[in-house]
Amino acid sequence: MASAKEVRTKIASIKNTQKITKAMEMVAASKMRKAQERMRAARPYADKIRNVIAHLGSANPEYKHSYLGERKEIKRVGVIIVSSDRGLCGGLNSNLFRETVNRMKEWNDKDIGIDMCLIGTKAVSFFNRIGGSIIGQSTHLGDKPTIDILIGTVRIMLDAFNEGKIDRLYLIFNKFINSMTQEPLFEQLLPVQAGDEEELKHHWDYIYEP
Repeated sequence: MASAKEVRTKIASIKNTQKITKAMEMVAASKMRKAQERMRAARPYADKIRNVIAHLGSANPEYKHSYLGERKEIKRVGVIIVSSDRGLCGGLNSNLFRETVNRMKEWNDKDIGIDMCLIGTKAVSFFNRIGGSIIGQSTHLGDKPTIDILIGTVRIMLDAFNEGKIDRLYLIFNKFINSMTQEPLFEQLLPVQAGDEEELKHHWDYIYEP
């Protein structure tokens, strides 16, 4: 049986551990709050960009860009998969990977090839383990990733589409709902898809200038 001194020592040790974990919790909460603020500030801009792209898909310009026209036959697709660099985030990555694997099975059943560009250490680790054609990757992006870090990975896919190596380009990522819920989303980037809003088909058109 432990002596009274040993019990007091253990109690003091546990209290010190509680102080450390409380401080870590406060730091993590602060980082989470700042990340959410950046996300909320950027989301309206991202939504507007998607809206403009949908307008372009519904437009009837004299010049038809290659990004606007569907290919006659889909033989190979490109996928940009966005994950986190670290774990301990619940089902954030596992749900995303499950959705991706299900999509890949559907393509494989149709004899459609798949090229992947991976963003995030967890995606690189997962898809290196299960196998697949990985043609680009970016990791260790930090809390504030910049475009110059990501542009190389994205450029690989754009070049592949321009050269006819892939016929469609998709983006798979998690949409933040709240700290407990993130929804895996699957969006087609190229060719650009027309918007679903009825008004776009009648009131929007674009003139291209140099």
